[in-house]
Amino acid sequence: MKEQLRACILKGIEGCFADGTLTSGEVPAINVEKPAHAEHGDFATNVAMQMAKQQKKAPRAVAEILVAKLAGASDLIESLEIAGPGFINFFIKESAWRRTLTEIDRAGDAWGKSGIGRGKKVQVEFVSANPTGPLHIGHGRGAATGDAVASLLSAAGFDVQREYYINDAGNQMNTLGLSGLLRYKELLGEKVDFPETCYQGDYMKDIARDAVTKYGDRFLKVPQEEGVAFFSKMGGDLILAGIDQDLQDFGIRFDNWFSEQSLFDEGKVKSAIEEMQTKGHIYEQDGALWFNTTAFGDDKDRVVVRSNGVTTYFASDIAYHRDKFARGFDWVIDVWGADHHGYVPRLKSVVQGLGRDAADLGIILVQLVSLLRDGVPVAMSTRSGEFVTLKEVVDEVGRDAARFFFLMRRSDSQLDFDLELAKRQSNDNPVYYVQYAHARIKSIFDTARERGVAPKFDGVKLELLQTPEDLSLIKKLSVYPEILEGAAVNFEPHRITYYLQELAGEFHSFYNKSRVITPEEPELTQARLFLLHCVAITLNNALTVLGISAPERM
Repeated sequence: MKEQLRACILKGIEGCFADGTLTSGEVPAINVEKPAHAEHGDFATNVAMQMAKQQKKAPRAVAEILVAKLAGASDLIESLEIAGPGFINFFIKESAWRRTLTEIDRAGDAWGKSGIGRGKKVQVEFVSANPTGPLHIGHGRGAATGDAVASLLSAAGFDVQREYYINDAGNQMNTLGLSGLLRYKELLGEKVDFPETCYQGDYMKDIARDAVTKYGDRFLKVPQEEGVAFFSKMGGDLILAGIDQDLQDFGIRFDNWFSEQSLFDEGKVKSAIEEMQTKGHIYEQDGALWFNTTAFGDDKDRVVVRSNGVTTYFASDIAYHRDKFARGFDWVIDVWGADHHGYVPRLKSVVQGLGRDAADLGIILVQLVSLLRDGVPVAMSTRSGEFVTLKEVVDEVGRDAARFFFLMRRSDSQLDFDLELAKRQSNDNPVYYVQYAHARIKSIFDTARERGVAPKFDGVKLELLQTPEDLSLIKKLSVYPEILEGAAVNFEPHRITYYLQELAGEFHSFYNKSRVITPEEPELTQARLFLLHCVAITLNNALTVLGISAPERM
């Protein structure tokens, strides 16, 4: 609707230029917004105020000229009015709103989708947790966010790939190996001193038990370096397999799993450093190699290779992002924990050092999750290994509730996740409230059929949808494509959860005030069934893009 109005306004402005009522000139960006108050119309624009200086007229005078030109110029517009210093308010014809229902029915599963991405290749890399322990609840929020953003971008016409970056190089893997070896020795009766720096969780004991079952005491007397290497590989593989299973149970599948170690094995870290040296972005100082990230706006330069010859994580990240763009992605999106916010400028520097625009790298920061049970905080400690895993949360509240709750707030804002609320089958639970709206519509159709009323939408008389509740519900349906597009390009899936709650609220309000099945008015019954058919399509499509089911019965 907004796009149609923009086109109408532009045509009106050009008409005024042509007939001389306005002086020809550059047309500003035409903003069309929904007024805060319904009495001010369905939409409003400030274009007259934007054009006033150029036209050397008062804003209201420009508005009067435009209103005269636009009156009767479109079958969308019922009436126009000028408000305040020069706003133009539009009142849309009811028939135009009702046409939205025909669009929804025709589009079906494609309703809301667009082609703004034009097939642009995008990679979304998310979760990417070290394979040194199971996924915890914080990883769950990042997983839900990354997966939803990928789905939103796909719905907006982008060609999207999901990737998991396996941090299988570096000291944490040696620590994993030592943790496994010590637990293994402990199980076989040796007295060991288990350092605080090792991984404390019970999952390390599970890995050790598996090793004892499969290999007996084979690694009890081997040199420590050999034992650490074995348990690093074995433990990493088992943990990664568990991570993959947990993510699949959470409804997430990756198109590609990328190993950090492969960057070293294939010489990509070395070649990336050499390329950046050739371009003048990496220099040597005090025996170390530094990336001049300050040249791109960072607050200080960053070490790439230490004076002892050991590479930093930054070296891997340079090689990894170079590899991403070499694979042909136009846009690369990383989903990080909010504690990595200081890392943003240096990665943006790398992208620019590669000769690309900094905007080619999008970074989504995901804040921590506070876990509650009926409003009471649940204690979590990653140091002691007593953290709440993603699997535990999904097993308790279910996949749908977990995903919806993770996506209810902006990813960069703190999130309170109440386990008891997520399980509650009441309108206080937002995911239940939304899913129940979909199930309730299906129940209405079942009731209609039981009463001998078969839905027949050919030639349905939409003009019978006249009540404020009818029209309010239709208007809420009409904004879904705009909501979906905005959520995609801004990486904000919470816009969809907000919209779903609003749409469910409109539906429940409609249902409480309006009779759907009215035997004495069969044509109105068909019109209202068609309206609810369109609500069900929209609920289903919006839930699906978030990876959440739309149940037919609850």
